Amino acid sequence: MTKRLLMSFRNAAGNRVSLSVDDPREDVTDAEVKAAMQTVLTQNIFTANEEDLVAIVDATIIETTKTDLNVEE
Repeated sequence: MTKRLLMSFRNAAGNRVSLSVDDPREDVTDAEVKAAMQTVLTQNIFTANEEDLVAIVDATIIETTKTDLNVEE
């Protein structure tokens, strides 16, 4: 199983922009993620389509399970 932290923002044009982090810590807290997202905004670390990120939308941890199937003949 793999995990990915997906952090979504709104840019100055009103578009949704997402940043992802593979394999976040198991014990990462809401407060830590919010603080990291706030730093992205206040430090103007990223732009999307030449537009600044201006608002936090949400954050989600996505867990993916892979199951191989034996379909060889």
